[in-house]
Amino acid sequence: MIHNAEMNIQALTNYEREYMPNLITLDFETFYDTGYGLNRLTTEEYIKSPQFQVIGVAIKVNDGTTTWYSGTREELQKTLDAFDWDTSALLCHNMHFDGFILSQVFNITPSIYLDTLCMARALHGTNAGGSLKALAQRYELGEKGTEVLDAKGKRLEDFQPHELHRYGEYCKNDVILTHKLFNILVKTFPGSELQLIDCTIRMFTQPLLQVDDGLLIQRLNEVREEKKKLLGALISKLKCDSEEDVRKKLASNKQFAEILEELGVVVPLKESPATGKQTYALAKNDLGFIELCEHKDGFIQELCAVRLGTKSTMEESRIERFIDIGARNKGLLPIPLKYYGAHTGRWAGSEKVNFQNLPSRDVKKKALKNAILPPDDHVILNVDSSQIEARILVWLAGQEDVVEQFRKGEDVYSNFASKVYNKKIDKRNKTERFVGKTCTLGLGYGTGWSKLQHTLETQPPSAKLSDDECKRLVKVYRDLNHEVIDLWKDCDRALEDLASWTKGKEPYYIGKHKCLLVTSEGIQLPNSLYLRYPGLEKDLSRPRTGFVYYSRRGKIDIWGGSVVENVVQALARIVIGEQMIEINKKYRPILTVHDAVVCIAPKEKSQEALDFMMKEMSQPPKWGETLPIACEGGFGETYGDC
Repeated sequence: MIHNAEMNIQALTNYEREYMPNLITLDFETFYDTGYGLNRLTTEEYIKSPQFQVIGVAIKVNDGTTTWYSGTREELQKTLDAFDWDTSALLCHNMHFDGFILSQVFNITPSIYLDTLCMARALHGTNAGGSLKALAQRYELGEKGTEVLDAKGKRLEDFQPHELHRYGEYCKNDVILTHKLFNILVKTFPGSELQLIDCTIRMFTQPLLQVDDGLLIQRLNEVREEKKKLLGALISKLKCDSEEDVRKKLASNKQFAEILEELGVVVPLKESPATGKQTYALAKNDLGFIELCEHKDGFIQELCAVRLGTKSTMEESRIERFIDIGARNKGLLPIPLKYYGAHTGRWAGSEKVNFQNLPSRDVKKKALKNAILPPDDHVILNVDSSQIEARILVWLAGQEDVVEQFRKGEDVYSNFASKVYNKKIDKRNKTERFVGKTCTLGLGYGTGWSKLQHTLETQPPSAKLSDDECKRLVKVYRDLNHEVIDLWKDCDRALEDLASWTKGKEPYYIGKHKCLLVTSEGIQLPNSLYLRYPGLEKDLSRPRTGFVYYSRRGKIDIWGGSVVENVVQALARIVIGEQMIEINKKYRPILTVHDAVVCIAPKEKSQEALDFMMKEMSQPPKWGETLPIACEGGFGETYGDC
């Protein structure tokens, strides 16, 4: 570690001393078969299935001998209960799986959860291979066996003694590899991030939130009735024989396009990023389709509305999933949040359950949030770090006039809008302030006028501006924010260096504060982890951006403005993570969504808990003591209320 190394090593040392007197490395082997496996089911579905069976478990305590245990559930329960979990850290590769089995099947929770899969994602980036096999090869730890392939379709009673022994040796090897891997990764892994891994895993393995299935069933019936009415109204208009016929026509891009053509409407097209060829621009977020939704012909608008209502079953399927999860878990809602789920380190939804985008504006769709409840006699608290990315951007760039506005608690969005329109703008001027907000949040990353125009048109409350007006907005922003523009240029130069780092070149800082260090490895963040751009290279076929890097999705365009956006998001995530750690000392976080931390507290301590969370989320980080931080929050008897 080059940057903040001493601080992080000390944090890790203290963390080990407090939480890890014993380290138990563990791996479960379980029954799987065609149609019943993690390739088809979520972790929760798989483990809660009546088909689930533990074949055996391999366990290693500290540096001791690795032992394989196999037997009935009762026998394994007795074996596992014999370990001192209250003073032990549990280490696994993919803790969501093994930790969930341990807590939900055997009712055992360790003092802390450690996960080499999470650690590897944070250290190597989300695009690097995270499987135990890939990591064992990367670090030359030994070969991972393939005996698990021979276990397909076999229950415990189906194994011959020699087969079970062989399977046990395979499992023991996985434990040994995981232990070796941890000993390597932990040397450079920040102690604070170990705490965040533990927090994240507990959201899934020790769920506290509950599901109101009655409210969900009520809303599900409403959704289905609304869809039925929409389909029924178009049977005659589209000359169809049934609702199913309407549904098929509207869901198919080809048939929907044919309907539009018959009506004399030009079908919107776009260039496919995969093939470079023209294809239909009929996805709900395509500008062409959005314009169709606002067509002057009311019937066209109706067609688009019905297509959205019939093609997209997101709300319906999500409600059904929440009902099913609650039914399998005695009304509880395990939250499978992915630690380091994004390139910038942010958490992400997983296991087909994404809490990062639950509807909150639409009163009806908000039923999903209203159906999420705390335990009895508790409240849910939700505290959101206000405008954290906008604050970090101007602070990092040294745009002191805007930083000062944030410090004084001024309405930055209205202030910018006032300069744009040359008159006083406040929250009562909704459209103008919306323009100011969109410019403030988007133009700081090099957004051009066309994208700005699209954003203004497609985001509520929506504003339709001319090409010239959008070009003017971009110019006004850039004329007023020279330091932000300079930060883009600094990041452009960083890309040049990262693409061809020369031997002997010294690392250097970017931004006005020494929290981002450009090294041969990437951009080192204040927590000592890196923002990486694998395979970064110049690409002359992309004159607008100049550079590309590689992900599992293929080539990704990158330029100075987008690097600024990346580092701002990464820093915001670090701020939220550090705040979460402090909050966790008194109230366990049960969810984090974007820049918000969600906890529960006893009803009688509602205000006390909220005050504590607000205080912690108003504190700037040690690496950014001048960063203007603010937050807002509340509590309620449902997630929707707070």
